[in-house]
Amino acid sequence: MRAYPYRRLTGAVTARVTAVRLRGPGDVREQLDARGYSVVEQVVALGRAERDDWHTARLSLEATVPMREIEAEGHWSDVAVVAVLTEGATNTRVVARLEPGPTGSQDWTGEIELDRDAHSDRASLAVHVVATVGGMKGRIIASTEQDWLVDVAAGIPLRDRELDVTTVSFSRGAEWLRAFRDAPWVVDTSGRMPEVRLNSDFEGLAALVESEGSRTERLVAETLLAQMCADVWTAVFHTAIGELEVEDDGTPLFPPDWRGAVLREMLPDIVPGRSVEDALREVHRRRTGEGSWTDLQPRIHYAAARRAEVPKTLATTIRDIERLQQETPA
Repeated sequence: MRAYPYRRLTGAVTARVTAVRLRGPGDVREQLDARGYSVVEQVVALGRAERDDWHTARLSLEATVPMREIEAEGHWSDVAVVAVLTEGATNTRVVARLEPGPTGSQDWTGEIELDRDAHSDRASLAVHVVATVGGMKGRIIASTEQDWLVDVAAGIPLRDRELDVTTVSFSRGAEWLRAFRDAPWVVDTSGRMPEVRLNSDFEGLAALVESEGSRTERLVAETLLAQMCADVWTAVFHTAIGELEVEDDGTPLFPPDWRGAVLREMLPDIVPGRSVEDALREVHRRRTGEGSWTDLQPRIHYAAARRAEVPKTLATTIRDIERLQQETPA
């Protein structure tokens, strides 16, 4: 553990990318597909863009800072929150200042821009809280525990650059999988990161998911992958909401890792019209028996489907199948 000669925050600082906009020739702008960035993996995959001639990418950010600790302790002044984008291979460094939310809010928001010509591979994005401590300006009093990665080439937002899907026989695999031997896949959240287990006993499934075959097969594969993604969002939400730390007065706390990011991402759709803090309290209250937990399940599935872009993928698949049928000779 690194020691500092001045007081630092003990509370966690978290950050998430909320939107990505690309700018190309002629100032043409495009919103990156939501599946191009992952709050679980904390990766932005700019290779998912529908056009490859973009010049800059503008990332919208939201950081959560323990403002109550800052106000209560009184050790720090001139507090600022900055996002820093760096890439060692090109010696690039970009800094953007985030703006505080309304009084009482712990959220800071802002944008940072990536110039494509200044990057060759992957850039790291960190958020730092800077303040004056003991008369010394510019002290870093807290930082995000894990940097986001911004990959200019990848099409899938994965930190390890490998699709986190394992193909395994459910009937001959681990004992816990045998209970799901008729399922095409399950989401395993027991490890550090969620993982999709694909059932190799489900005839033709693995080949279809990995398909580079006919146009129809690719359309079906896209739909299956979108549904898998929705299942992952659902599973990680239940994992995150089931592992909350609670203060003495019963107030639930956002986890400081990807679980907290997942909750902040999904709660606005699950309890609309409320702050994320109020939404977390409401969902926790219902999950622990005060209110109807079952009534929230459709909202949870809706939020998961939105983030996986199931409606968009399904609509595209239906249109393309209709087009294929029209193109097929009678």
